[in-house]
Amino acid sequence: MTSSKTSSSSSSTPISELSSSAAAAPSSPSAPSPVLAEVVRSGFVEGRHRGSLVVLAADGSVEQALGDITAPVFPRSTNKPMQAAAILRAGLDLSEERLALAAASHSGETFHLDLVRTMLAEHGLTAEQLQTPPDLPLDPEEAEHYLAAGNVRDRLTMNCSGKHTAMLAVCALNGWPMETYLEQSHPLQQLILDVVRTAGGEEVAHIGTDGCGAPLMSLSLTGLARAYRHFVLAEPGTPERRVADAMRAHPEYVAGTRRPDTWLMRALPGTLSKMGAEAVQALALPDGRALAFKIDDGATRTLGPILARVLRGLGVDDPVLARIEDVPLHGGASRVGAIRAAF
Repeated sequence: MTSSKTSSSSSSTPISELSSSAAAAPSSPSAPSPVLAEVVRSGFVEGRHRGSLVVLAADGSVEQALGDITAPVFPRSTNKPMQAAAILRAGLDLSEERLALAAASHSGETFHLDLVRTMLAEHGLTAEQLQTPPDLPLDPEEAEHYLAAGNVRDRLTMNCSGKHTAMLAVCALNGWPMETYLEQSHPLQQLILDVVRTAGGEEVAHIGTDGCGAPLMSLSLTGLARAYRHFVLAEPGTPERRVADAMRAHPEYVAGTRRPDTWLMRALPGTLSKMGAEAVQALALPDGRALAFKIDDGATRTLGPILARVLRGLGVDDPVLARIEDVPLHGGASRVGAIRAAF
């Protein structure tokens, strides 16, 4: 596929224009978000985490809403399936584990890093071309082993290196500039913008820069849930469905062996689940029911308990829910409390 076939339409607003207008927009005051999780230590509620949450019914209508579900948020890494779909639309033929890794926030386990290296070599790329910030493995256990082996922060180890490898590969395929693949005006980023708009069913109101350096398109929580519903219900063979199928077939490449997204997608066949930084979570069940939420203070420790509460409310009954909701608090060597859902 040539770049002329894959660039965004002339009617699309360039990302750079959106970014400028978004930067100038003043923030408006809003009512406090509801409490979605509590920190309970020794029987005492010592902290509360506020946020907003939306649940969509199978027909796409709003079934449950807590807080502001229409204001734009930065979805962070929950945008990665949309970025991967854009890469497929641009002509890069990824499949199976490679496609799952392109949509991943990987843990930095050996099998993740080995596949990133393989993908780089397959496309004639080097780790030095990655514009990810040098980082340690995302998984704490992997980070300990990595440092104990005498390693230092590296671009390849950063959890977005699979996505960045795929971005570089599609640029090489289309003859697009590789040195500027993260600039907002780049053809790839314009294509990603179109995919985000289409999947979310709404305009992108704000553009920022994600932790990995890539452009970050905002969506409302309703739009984010709508996007995940769109991916699981897409026609087989479409880029969106191919991404969803790869992620669900190879969830260990999307996250890692000790990560809730992996556990959920393994235990609940057909479920698409992805977390993002600053405590954002999106999930869709195979029948089209979907949810998205964000915790205002960015506490990712709340994601499991909240997810488990919502999924039980949707009639899901599986031991994996007890696994993801168990977030203990310790006093010395003893367990003295936990994080719990509060809605």
